[in-house]
Amino acid sequence: MLKEEYKSLSVAERILLVEDIWDSIAADTSMKLSAAQKKLLDEREADALSGKISKKSWEEIKKSITARKK
Repeated sequence: MLKEEYKSLSVAERILLVEDIWDSIAADTSMKLSAAQKKLLDEREADALSGKISKKSWEEIKKSITARKK
């Protein structure tokens, strides 16, 4: 689809198009997690769901990064 063609779509149609493109990329990817990577992600998810790790807002994260740069 050419740029001129997708620009003529409604916002809702463009969102659906982006979702379709994203899904096709995810389906085509050949990247696979190793067992160690999967285990680590599972552990981090469990920690997040259990409340073991604290959650920060984007503003808190941005302030922390900005402070480190000084």
